Amino acid sequence: MARKRIREDDEAQIDITPMMDIVFIMLIFFIVTTSFVKEAGIDVNKPESTQAEQRPSATIFIAIRPNGEIWMDRRMVDVERVAANIERLVAESPTDTIIIQADKETQHGRVMEVMDQIKAAGDYIITIAGEQ
Repeated sequence: MARKRIREDDEAQIDITPMMDIVFIMLIFFIVTTSFVKEAGIDVNKPESTQAEQRPSATIFIAIRPNGEIWMDRRMVDVERVAANIERLVAESPTDTIIIQADKETQHGRVMEVMDQIKAAGDYIITIAGEQ
């Protein structure tokens, strides 16, 4: 009886190269199509509104605390730097809507200063966030 010797080189192997190609293509697709939201970085106590509407989400949020601090992209900024920060954030993630999240104890004048800076940065839709 003749015996066949099976060499280790003759064993079947699975080629995973096509699978890796597909995984990398999917990864690139998800990275490119993901929209990144630039949140303000703090929570504020927004005023309540009976007529508040759900709007499409924007990618730029500006939070104003009761003491007048302005927060963008998880850091505090001066009111004079709001326009420059908006231009930087829009360059990273284009949008036409900016949401202001002002605390209900924030002075109206501070909100107007921020709105003036937004208008100085460009023609954006300004939305004031409220609780429903």
